[in-house]
Amino acid sequence: MWYPAKVTTQPTAEPISEAEAKRRLHITFEDDDDDITLMIASVRDHAEKYCNVRFANQTVEMKCDGFCDFARLPEAPVSTVSSIKYMDTAGAEQTLADTVYELRNDELEVAIVTKYGQQWPAIQPGSRITVTAVVGYADAPAAVKQAMLLFIGDAYENRENAELDDWTAFDALLCNYRRGA
Repeated sequence: MWYPAKVTTQPTAEPISEAEAKRRLHITFEDDDDDITLMIASVRDHAEKYCNVRFANQTVEMKCDGFCDFARLPEAPVSTVSSIKYMDTAGAEQTLADTVYELRNDELEVAIVTKYGQQWPAIQPGSRITVTAVVGYADAPAAVKQAMLLFIGDAYENRENAELDDWTAFDALLCNYRRGA
């Protein structure tokens, strides 16, 4: 079982630049730059949670119960695996050598498998395995960027919490953060 991933290094660049957003919004002044920057980051965050895909490069730490969970990683796309750490049967933390495993990156279906002739090591019962990886698109797909620009355009035009058929901007932005609802 995978546990919620933890972002350890935030994205250094957004999939949409401030210039792209301002061009879409037909803005030539700087008064709203802070609002636009906030909109870009919030729409990326919303899109990532909505799609369960990372649209900007970032480093995450993923934890699971066993190597069998590696058949499908909870994050995608994955560009590199930085490390895999586990507790051996004696209770000492170990880093798995990259000669033992390989990354299978088939679009949005990502797995880590053993290389030919290798096997997963034994782990301490009840411990968790930690995978640290760089995930996200270096350049988000055009359709994703277009969707994000549409959302930004609507958010800029309707800056208040307008209600559309019992669904508000407030609901849209927070729906991915709700628990037990």
